[in-house]
Order: sequence, then C-alpha cells, then structure tokens
Amino acid sequence: MWYTRIFENRPNFFTKGKVNMVYGPRRVGKTTLLNKLISTNIGHNYLGNGDDVQLRNLLSSEDKTLILSAFSSYDLIFIDEAQRINNIGWALKILVDNMPDAIIIATGSSSFHLSNYTGEPLTGRNISNILFPISIFELNQQIGGMRIIENLNNYLVYGMYPEVLTSESTTEKAKYLNELRNSYLLKDILELENIRNSDKIFDLLQIIAFQIGNEVSLTELGNAIGMSKITVERYLDLLEKSFVIKKVRGFSRNLRKEVVKTSRYYFYDNGIRNSIINNFNPIAQRNDVGMLWENFMFTERIKSQSYKENINNYYFWRTYDQKEVDMVEERDSKLYGFEYKWNSDKMKIQTEWLKTYPNSSFEIIHKDNFLSHLI
Repeated sequence: MWYTRIFENRPNFFTKGKVNMVYGPRRVGKTTLLNKLISTNIGHNYLGNGDDVQLRNLLSSEDKTLILSAFSSYDLIFIDEAQRINNIGWALKILVDNMPDAIIIATGSSSFHLSNYTGEPLTGRNISNILFPISIFELNQQIGGMRIIENLNNYLVYGMYPEVLTSESTTEKAKYLNELRNSYLLKDILELENIRNSDKIFDLLQIIAFQIGNEVSLTELGNAIGMSKITVERYLDLLEKSFVIKKVRGFSRNLRKEVVKTSRYYFYDNGIRNSIINNFNPIAQRNDVGMLWENFMFTERIKSQSYKENINNYYFWRTYDQKEVDMVEERDSKLYGFEYKWNSDKMKIQTEWLKTYPNSSFEIIHKDNFLSHLI
C-alpha cells in the first residue's frame, strides 16, 4: 500500500528557476515520492544518484562548460543523495543560472552536509522542503480519524515510517526498525563526518531516549559515556542535522525564574526511539507511556505545522519551582502553550504560564482530543 504524501496534492511542487531541495530522514520515501511526481512530467528527464562515481566527478568538477554540455538538453534534472557530491552547491548554481526553464531537484537524507555545500552558492536560488515519516495530518486524509484512533497504540510503539505502517505484523515492524537502526540511522554521520565510534553515539542516544521531556545536561551525558562536553555537543548537533533527534530550547522573556540554559531532545520517530532502547512492548506493559505520548505529539505537531507551511518556533517552558509547559509554539508573534498528557484524569491548567504571559493560550492535549491538535 502506498500512502499519499502531502506534496503529491500540491500542483507546481517543482518550481522552475530554483533548485528544489528535499531533505528528510532516510527511508521516509523521498526517492519514491519524487519518482512518482517526476513520472508525470512530460519532457526530457535525467534521474541521477550521488552514489554514481561518474556523475559525482562531473558535478564536483565545477567546470561550467563540461556541466552544461552534459545537462543542457534536459527539461528536468533530479539528483538523488546529492549530499555525496563534493561542492554540489556550485554545480547546482551553474545549472539553475544557465537553465532557468528547467526543473532542478536535489534530495538529501542529511541536511548538514547538503546545507554546507549549498548554503552560499544557492542563496536566493533554492526552495527547501522536509519530508518526515508519515504524519497523522496525512493519514487523516486517507484513512480517517477513527482508523487513526484504533491504531494509536501501534503508532506510539512502532512509529510512522512508511514500511512500518505497511508491515502486517508487529514482528515485521520491529525487524524493520532494528534493520533501520543498524544499517541506516547513523550512515550519514559515520560516512560523511568520518566518525568511527558508533557505539558511543548509540550510548548517547540511549541516554537521550530515557530522558524525553526532561532537560539534558551535556556535562552529565559526557561523564556517563566517557566523552568531553564539546564532543557530546557535536554528536548531538550531527544527530539533529541528520533527522534523528530534535533539540528544543527553553523559552523565556528574560525572567529570572525561568529555566533557559538547558535543552530537551525528542526523536523524530517513536519507533526509532524504541528500537534504540530495544523495547517494543505494548502500551499496557510499559511504564514510559508518558514519554512516548509527549515525543509522539511533539513531533507530530511539528510535522503538521510544517506541512501547513506555518513558520513556527518551538520551545519548552519551565520555572525553577517546577511549573512547566511541554511545548511553546511561537507563531505570528503569538504564544501557544500545550501540555501533553496521556491520561485525561491528570489534567491541570497551567495558571502560572497564563499569568506570566497573559496574551498567550494554553491547552492540554490527551488521547481523547489529540486529532484536532494535529489535523
């Protein structure tokens, strides 16, 4: 079964005169999606991959005459895994500057490498989109809210990767996630950044997995796995830029009682988080349901807002006397506070937040009202 992705419903997804860049975690369906969209394009198309040595050598040459002689006859140029090509930004700049009527597309599973190579050359010349694992926002348009509610426990445990959703048994889901963890999760970091100590990165991810919803001390993380604070910070940054985890900072208007110097981390997918700690037990047998719910809702909210093309900043809020809000969403100079609670009987309005920021809003999101929050 193919789940329709949000970009399939957007005419003119590809823009001429720009480099259309699509980022996202590995195995979320970027190549499949783009091949499907490209198949509807009538014209002379080129589909290449950054793993191809000949293509890689040609584009990294920065030779304008050579590059244009190879590509000038195409109406559409698609470079998959573009982060593998040295100086890809300059090659894309040559193409877009000299072929304004062509559609040019570059994809990458690793934002940090592709961004580093494309940032300066493509200033003002690119349009970026992120494709996440399948979202509740997308699913609602295809299977409806009731089916989502019926499968919610599975989403919390096994996540939202396309192949996970299409796997028939929980055994198949767990097997796929473990293969993804072992083969693809750190591939970009280990290859592109020449980091060989993957065990330390997995140790770091395991500690993060058990601290969802809590502030993380870089010094304590370093002490736990035998690394310096600087190295820990670098690894966390690479993990975020390769779409494994999401860093969230504390929100403050410089009030002395607010915690701002620490950060929280969330996984982009619950299934990956559970694979890291090797725990696929059903919801009824778990003592970390609160963490699963908060991680799931935080990332699903980010997905839905991204696909709605809302430009938001995301934070958490906590005071030194333990008053807190799980997610603070800053949009159009307004503040929206959300607290994520699995059980509705544990709901409590955060009056301190509303008192501190009287023009803000506050809402508790639980398993009985989460759909409206996401769709």
